Amino acid sequence: MTFDLQTRLQNHLKEIVRDRDPYFSSIGHFYVRQYIYQELSQFGNVEIDEFQVTGKNHQNLILNLPSLKNNKKRELPPILIGAHYDTVPGTAGADDNGTGVAVLLELAREFSSQPFKYPVSLVAFDMEEYGLLGSEHYAEKLKQKQQQLRLMISLEMLGYCDSNPNSQSYPPGLKYFYPNQGNFIALIGNLLTVIDMLQMSRNINKRGTNCQCLPVPNRGLIVPDTRRSDHAPFWDRGYKAIMITDTANMRNPNYHQNSDTLETLDLDFLTGVCQGLITAIRSIF
Repeated sequence: MTFDLQTRLQNHLKEIVRDRDPYFSSIGHFYVRQYIYQELSQFGNVEIDEFQVTGKNHQNLILNLPSLKNNKKRELPPILIGAHYDTVPGTAGADDNGTGVAVLLELAREFSSQPFKYPVSLVAFDMEEYGLLGSEHYAEKLKQKQQQLRLMISLEMLGYCDSNPNSQSYPPGLKYFYPNQGNFIALIGNLLTVIDMLQMSRNINKRGTNCQCLPVPNRGLIVPDTRRSDHAPFWDRGYKAIMITDTANMRNPNYHQNSDTLETLDLDFLTGVCQGLITAIRSIF
């Protein structure tokens, strides 16, 4: 099973990893969006959430998966899992955020074939690199509809690992509390998610992937680095939200560079993160 999962993740990455900035690499951007749409469509009807930025149309892609059928009259609120598919100009974005999208597609496969007690919404966000615009649009849309969420999970760079001493850096003050080796996956959540983070972290560690948690007060404003993905608009609107990340430029020297290629990723680590996430999400009570 591990081998099959790793092969599928690698196959996704071969399609996704290419220049895909929506303005400067519009062909690559269109290709990847179509690939995501095609993959998600295997598991259900894909909703296109369109929004405009300076007169240009952009699309978030959404797959809503039902929960297990049960006798409860009230449907539980969904778990929303998101990953952005755009890149900065001039980079193929293997880790940022090809890894997040690849795992998103495998979570769609997992929760379509084996639903659990919560409905699951999987969202591929556009325009993250231009200021979280896709997730801002979608979070506001949900808030306006008064849509409850059990939890929002943002998948943001999941595949770079470095076990060398002092390979991991941190925002000021945090290095005294966390490892100096960049060989863990991090959960960064608002205070509403502390219990969920601890539960998820335990389950990821049990599956063999080192996991660390950082609870963040006040919507992350005190540590701006914690706001640099699609969970931040959900924090701002009072939702429970967690970013799952390999910590980006705090570890990965290829961040926003043309060297962010498939060859720089640790596919064993990425596969372990994906397996750990499946177990951790299923552990949410």
